[in-house]
Amino acid sequence: MPNMRAIELFAGAGGLGMGISKAGFHPARIVEWDRWCCDTIRENRRAKAGGIGRWPDPIEGDIREIDFCGHEGKIDLVSGGPPCQPFSLGGKHRAHADTRDMWPEAVRVVRETRPKAFVFENVKGLTRASFATYLAHIVHQLTYPELIPLPGEAWIDHMARLERHHTARGGRDGLRYNVVHRVLNAANHGVPQRRERVVFVGFRADLGIEWSFPDETHSIEALLWEQVRSGEYWERHRVASRDRVLDPRHVARAKKMTERPETAAWRTVRDAIGDLPDPETAPKQAALCLNHRFQAGARSYIGHTGSPLDEPAKTLKAGVHGVPGGENMLRRADGSVRYFSVRESARIQTFPDDYRFHGSWTESMRQLGNAVPVQLAEVIARDVSHELRAVAG
Repeated sequence: MPNMRAIELFAGAGGLGMGISKAGFHPARIVEWDRWCCDTIRENRRAKAGGIGRWPDPIEGDIREIDFCGHEGKIDLVSGGPPCQPFSLGGKHRAHADTRDMWPEAVRVVRETRPKAFVFENVKGLTRASFATYLAHIVHQLTYPELIPLPGEAWIDHMARLERHHTARGGRDGLRYNVVHRVLNAANHGVPQRRERVVFVGFRADLGIEWSFPDETHSIEALLWEQVRSGEYWERHRVASRDRVLDPRHVARAKKMTERPETAAWRTVRDAIGDLPDPETAPKQAALCLNHRFQAGARSYIGHTGSPLDEPAKTLKAGVHGVPGGENMLRRADGSVRYFSVRESARIQTFPDDYRFHGSWTESMRQLGNAVPVQLAEVIARDVSHELRAVAG
């Protein structure tokens, strides 16, 4: 079966779309309003970096002004990360009252294109207890995308109407999707970063697909075994005994383990960037690498102490007003800190080394902080692709 067709919404710097492409989907349309992100995609598309040379040129603009009806019945997958500021723990938590909430547009695209499946991603904050009703509203809208709000209808009234439709006859009339959602930690799927995001996956009900999220393949237990019990982690990286710094709580946890876990070990910052020259201490060598320059000004303060070298990175952040000082830092074994370079951050987000980010360090870090790790996107999309190919015969 040839590559399946996809539409990528809210594409950002291309992380989700790239992972989906690696899983065998070819984007028919890519939509993103931010000019810096569009420039990043265009530049890499021209250079055929990251394997996106065959992508179409991104549509730069407001999704609310774009019609998708011409793609009805021709799309296998719709994917994207609707702007998450209304739900981020660092935002103002306005949810449905926030004009940046693009979930209604994501539902509209599903309604207009009738894809076989969709994959949407958002921040873990969407699952907060205070957003529980609106989260249910999102799921119901994705389940019954044709049941649109009436003119002037409040979202809570729309929610009640969706519930009545769902309970009346099982919602069997019209376009319907079977939807599941789960909070995933990217570290459990081989990404060198503890990044928790909620992922929504839906299959068109008429396809009769039964699906669940892929099993986790990596664990902290396996990492601790390699660091504390067998020592192979340190030997692999040729780390001297004096530089083997671990959280005492992790050491105590590892010593209670009686057998080696069957999963692979969590990937660490050292695993991800250990072969790159340090941009602070070896700037000439670092300059030979794409987007790998030292950024001065890093400092540690309470609650922002950086990412230890021998653990997965903390969640890379974009920030509401620039990049938070301690979130995107490396903390070395001796306690010193520095900012991650753009290339190091790209490695942590599992972007390929030939992928160039357009704009200043701050702008590039914003793009990376908002991105979906390429590898996590590929893991999910490959599982979705497998199911779609199976029903296609």
